Amino acid sequence: MLKAFTKADYLIRETLLGLRRGGWMNWAAISTMTVLLFLFGVSLQASWQLEGLLNQFGSQLEVSVYLDSGVQADSLQDTVAALPEVTTVESISKEVAWEELVSDLGISDIAGATEQLKGNPLVDALRVKASRSEAVPTLAAQLSDMEGVNEVLYVDEAVQRLQQLNDGLRWASVVVVSILSLTAIAVITTTIRLIVMARRHEIEVMQLVGATNIWIYLPFILQGAFFGLVGAGVAWSLLTGIHRFLRELVNQQPDFIQFVVNGLELTAQQALLLPSALLGLGCIVGLMGSLVAVRKYALK
Repeated sequence: MLKAFTKADYLIRETLLGLRRGGWMNWAAISTMTVLLFLFGVSLQASWQLEGLLNQFGSQLEVSVYLDSGVQADSLQDTVAALPEVTTVESISKEVAWEELVSDLGISDIAGATEQLKGNPLVDALRVKASRSEAVPTLAAQLSDMEGVNEVLYVDEAVQRLQQLNDGLRWASVVVVSILSLTAIAVITTTIRLIVMARRHEIEVMQLVGATNIWIYLPFILQGAFFGLVGAGVAWSLLTGIHRFLRELVNQQPDFIQFVVNGLELTAQQALLLPSALLGLGCIVGLMGSLVAVRKYALK
């Protein structure tokens, strides 16, 4: 137990000593990691939020099903409701639809309008809500194949645009994160190498007394992980602060804006996964940078 404590104490002291020797290069490495992880967090959160917004729109998107003449909406309501992707079904008789249409047109004499057109020209209809936005096209195809259905209409352009935006954001995020990861690895590698060079005499003494390369260079590797952890912490703090500020700002907006924002809220699982992803990526990039830096020295 005492031996393990002594080793841990040595690693901590050597890591802190290396950080002190790094000087302003430490801030360069940490700032680069912060920018990388902040943009990664923004892209990951935006991707989750767009998916939530898609589901939000999908749950509110109505599929209008117009039936054949003479077919009553009530006769198909239970059949449509039994479909797996359907959440709610509302039947609209042609009489109710005709009254709503005449009212929207500003015509007060419903009987006169009906007589002029020689009867009610409309048909019964169903308003169907899907459980997911992705299920809307499939659900519309299923409804179109049902007997007694004349036409199925739904507005899917907004959903498709959001899906395309989400796909484009993912690819752009992969490119940006990859470039910034390489940049962060290069900065960390340069920082660790400068620290190693500044302590080369100490390292030579340690080698002369029989210290192994792993024991000598492990503190330098831990410095890279430290850069990643600090960068992740700062990036997470920035993301949290921006999210709270925007949330307070949106609470003062109209109900529609608040409805959209509700679709942008992260789930409890995503809220825990986001900082974990930042810490994971930060540690991986930091360790890769430090490993590249000490590799040529450790293999001598």
